[in-house]
Amino acid sequence: MNQTHHNFDQETKGWVDLIHPREPRSELTTQIDTKWLVIGAGFTGLSCARRLAELNPTEKIVLLEAREIGQSASGRNSGYAVAHSHFSGGYQKNQLEHYQRIDRINQTGLTSLKSIIEANQIDCDYKDAGIYHMAADKNSSGECDQFVDYLQKRKIEHVELSKDQIKLELGTSWYQKGVKVKKGALVQPAKLVFGLADSLPHNVELYENTPVMELTRGVINTIQTPKSSVKADNVIMACNYEPLANGKHKQRVVGVTLSGSITRVLNQDEVDLLGTESSWGVLSLHSGGATVRLTEDKRISIRNTAEYNNHSLLNDKQLKSRQVIHRQAFNNRFPELRHVNFEHLYSGVEGVTANKTNIFKRLSNNFYYAGCYNGSGITKGTAFGLAIADYAFGSDEKLVHDCLSIEKAKWLPPKPILDLGAWYVTKQRFKGVGKDR
Repeated sequence: MNQTHHNFDQETKGWVDLIHPREPRSELTTQIDTKWLVIGAGFTGLSCARRLAELNPTEKIVLLEAREIGQSASGRNSGYAVAHSHFSGGYQKNQLEHYQRIDRINQTGLTSLKSIIEANQIDCDYKDAGIYHMAADKNSSGECDQFVDYLQKRKIEHVELSKDQIKLELGTSWYQKGVKVKKGALVQPAKLVFGLADSLPHNVELYENTPVMELTRGVINTIQTPKSSVKADNVIMACNYEPLANGKHKQRVVGVTLSGSITRVLNQDEVDLLGTESSWGVLSLHSGGATVRLTEDKRISIRNTAEYNNHSLLNDKQLKSRQVIHRQAFNNRFPELRHVNFEHLYSGVEGVTANKTNIFKRLSNNFYYAGCYNGSGITKGTAFGLAIADYAFGSDEKLVHDCLSIEKAKWLPPKPILDLGAWYVTKQRFKGVGKDR
């Protein structure tokens, strides 16, 4: 693998700006040998390194992060730790095994995170109180009915919500109907990923601002970084949409860029307009709809743009133009709060496959890859990190079988056809979004 440039996006905007700065770990500048190397310190890489450290308590585990912790997707998502995924189109009896498998993966990740948070007293605004799924338009209202039917047939705990009930709980009249899935948690994503990184076992060596520039696979894998090299018996790639750049496996995942805005802290009079729930998270039942949160520290966040931007974050000019879309969606939902200004504006890149699946595989005897979560990486990424560590170690766990049984990601064409196709598919995500945007 060759990384032809050393241009890794970094911007201190969004969730990271809301919390106390963290001192990053040092860059790797010496030559080292290790039995285990994990590349990428997001949810998957952190989970994988932690699990490898447990399985190999006397071995050194090396974890490399190209940026600083929290600057990749793990610190830029909207903070939804889902237990049950929403599958568009309603319940299909012949997909029951698939539904159950995804639930097991999500819930393994959720259970692992909760255990780590409690054991290490990680302050990340963790709230295990369920997740709202909302419909504002005709298309998504039909999807809501199908989702309720799915939940009923799966016997998943939920509460159906009328427009009046939504107004009472959340303080907005914008949505026509909705459903609250009782299992699932909300977090402040930057706080969580900071806490996970700073509570790693003693035998994990984390290096930040250390991108992999070149990787030569073999009996011993050799990795070049800007100021060092690593020789590793085993390598696990956990870098989502950035794996194997310019390599034959690259064209199974693309990076889609999303953007969002976060308000200032609301005063008590403003909070009182927002219903009975002290904090909450809304996912749209339209795939292109807005993700909206009232956070524990009384801010409102809204994310409702997604586009293909060549796997990159948006620049300042692009961000400012997208905030016009955020503002309109905010004003639609909370007209009494239209005077509240946005304090933070950010973008993030999620890994997406053509058939909305994930990637979990062994590429050779000592080289593994796990990633690409199509926007649901907190719980699933954590579970995949556990599973890929077990798989590489040789453990025959049920979780490993579940991850190996996931539908394989479809091959994607090379550039420039890739660029055109990714742009078109992302645009289609908003087809018929209407009031849900």
